[in-house]
Amino acid sequence: MATTSTQRFGRRLASSVSRRRLSSSAGEIAVQRSQNPSLNLCSAINQALHIALDTDPRSYVFGEDVSFGGVFRCTVGLADRFGKSRVFNTPLCEQGIVGFGIGLAAMGNRAIAEIQFADYIYPAFDQIVNEAAKFRYRSGNQFNCGGLTIRAPYGAVGHGGHYHSQSPEAFFCHVPGIKVVIPRSPSQAKGLLISCIRDPNPIVFFEPKWLYRLAVEEVPEHDYMLPLSEAEVIREGTDITLVGWGAQLSIMEEACLDAENDGISCELIDLKTLIPWDKETVEASVRKTGRLLISHEAPVTGGFGAEISASIVERCFLRLEAPVARICGLDTPFPLVFEPFYLPTKNKILDAIKSTVNY
Repeated sequence: MATTSTQRFGRRLASSVSRRRLSSSAGEIAVQRSQNPSLNLCSAINQALHIALDTDPRSYVFGEDVSFGGVFRCTVGLADRFGKSRVFNTPLCEQGIVGFGIGLAAMGNRAIAEIQFADYIYPAFDQIVNEAAKFRYRSGNQFNCGGLTIRAPYGAVGHGGHYHSQSPEAFFCHVPGIKVVIPRSPSQAKGLLISCIRDPNPIVFFEPKWLYRLAVEEVPEHDYMLPLSEAEVIREGTDITLVGWGAQLSIMEEACLDAENDGISCELIDLKTLIPWDKETVEASVRKTGRLLISHEAPVTGGFGAEISASIVERCFLRLEAPVARICGLDTPFPLVFEPFYLPTKNKILDAIKSTVNY
């Protein structure tokens, strides 16, 4: 991933955000680009957490090292403003962090739990999939932990290796009862995180740590929410549909631009919410283009791209003009020095675009 490519993508997103209408508690508010400050994704997350704590006294932020700002500094300033009874450190025990969050949410609070790296969410897997996801169902809707939001930085970072670069979203997409959300940019991260915190369901919110400092765009200062489970067509085209989420969108955008130079018109969709995902938007696009390419950093086998592919083949079989393409991470542990070979790069995506269109 090139730094300049990511920054250019952020500026293009800022331009599109200025034309987009964002929902808020006061209704639809037109975003005026000239009135909004530029923030990176880390600062946008911080702003969303400030708003969540400020607007709801039942909200709490907790996790490893969050009281001084966390390793990525996303929670800096929160403890100073809201006090250490609402923003506090926990022991280094992910199972305990999520278990505590389930109990806190079950008592009617807004529990915002941070897992320091998505790679270390696995000790909490049982709590998430066997407790949080099933809490409402097993009680016949008498009780729930819908106020639980689990934040976790995920994906490549350039030097993380196999313990700090994983993309585990597909594991949680298999479990009914939780939602999985991944933003692509600062303005999206703020609006989607606020929506997650206020949603009546437990949610896993993966933050692309590669973009914490690199993605910069103008972000509305006010309190606003973006709808969950609604994909967004961020680039319209006629020849092939591309679907992705998170940091991969910037790479896919670069591939779309290069494909355009070769006369190929690409439609690019940001899924944003993986579960429940917006099948209708993707289906409508594929019915128009007749081709589909999916890209994500997670390994290709069992990745969420496989679910998208299967669903679209079922819905659009007679309209497809080529096999569905998947450009994803490799079926290996995430490497360190070989990271450039592992990741789904612009050139890999561009080659797949050409191959699919010329099938």
